[in-house]
Amino acid sequence: MKSILDSLEEMHREPNPVLLELEQRAVDDDVPIVSRQTGRLLSTLVTAMQANRILEVGTGYGYATLWMALAQPPIGKIWTIEPDTRRSAVALEYFRRAGEDDYIESLNTPALLLLENFPQRNLDIVFIDANASDYEAYVHLAIPMLKLSGLVIVGNCLLDGMQDFIRYFLTHPALDATILPLGDGTCIGARKQ
Repeated sequence: MKSILDSLEEMHREPNPVLLELEQRAVDDDVPIVSRQTGRLLSTLVTAMQANRILEVGTGYGYATLWMALAQPPIGKIWTIEPDTRRSAVALEYFRRAGEDDYIESLNTPALLLLENFPQRNLDIVFIDANASDYEAYVHLAIPMLKLSGLVIVGNCLLDGMQDFIRYFLTHPALDATILPLGDGTCIGARKQ
């Protein structure tokens, strides 16, 4: 018997073929990526906001990046941080194949070092899916980069050991925040001050 989630999955349009291939590559290489449902959420939020200034912390193979890039308006730009140059090389290959490489800038620097002096401001979205032990620091540095009503979205919030981060995120005075049970948990906070 099909679960409700399986039935819902069948109702969605098939993802871009490059995304499907990237899903399989990540499985074959045992590289974690966000769930397809989280990718769809990111795509929907980018479309709804017409988000054209996005920062991503933790590119991996670029799966979430591509979901956002494919939804961006033509003038959009994504800056994505991934210190692992091997993973970045794979991501860049898929960005090119999807025709999105002109709109994505890959930065191969440790995120905390880069975020302290990142020159971009008034970002629409900051998406964080990287080293969970640094999530609080990433969010702290990301909030001032967001425009008012901009979103900070954090993946893997419901993994074991994340209770302190969840409390920090949900009670942050600059955010109107919640958690959705997508993938391994997706925290979403809108900047309110």
